[in-house]
Amino acid sequence: MKQSLLRVLLIAISTLLLLVGCTTAPPTNLDDVCAIFDEKDGWYKSARNSAKRWQGDIGTMMAIMHQESRFEAKAKPPRKKILGFIPGFRPSNAYGYSQALTGTWDRYKREAGAYGADRDDFGDAIDFIGWYNRLSFRQNGVGATDARALYLNYHEGHGGYARGTYKSKSWLVGVAAKVNSRASRYRSQLQGCQARLDKANRGWFSWF
Repeated sequence: MKQSLLRVLLIAISTLLLLVGCTTAPPTNLDDVCAIFDEKDGWYKSARNSAKRWQGDIGTMMAIMHQESRFEAKAKPPRKKILGFIPGFRPSNAYGYSQALTGTWDRYKREAGAYGADRDDFGDAIDFIGWYNRLSFRQNGVGATDARALYLNYHEGHGGYARGTYKSKSWLVGVAAKVNSRASRYRSQLQGCQARLDKANRGWFSWF
């Protein structure tokens, strides 16, 4: 009897761990935003809600998240190498899907009223990106679909972008161009699947 209970308990724990792993694993196809939303239950609804709340663009927000973490829930900056091979400190405390810094995340929680938000939760992270992009518009006049400028704001901070700190960083300008290209591709892909996703994510009351 005890062995049977133990076997059942082990199976339950294994199943739970498998489900958690499937939930946090990155999407299979990172180059197709429709495939991402089809694979990851709830992600489209979270992205749509953030875009609506902050007057943002889903393709741009998803492209920024792709650049920051490749949709890895617990992503962290790589450690610096000491003498070329000894793991050293991480360059910052950035963490999660959005690679938000602790201080900026705390500000988001206060200003957005998201006190229980976690950086390794997709819904919270995409809302953070929407919030930050809206600040980029308010402070630097960057539009919701200008993924290049929004990413430069995201990376350099609003003050840094206003001062043009990115201009001396050719590598960063190149990355921002890639983000812009991916955002355009995601936006185009969404045109072919957004109506279906909206229909699949309608609220229960919409059926009456």
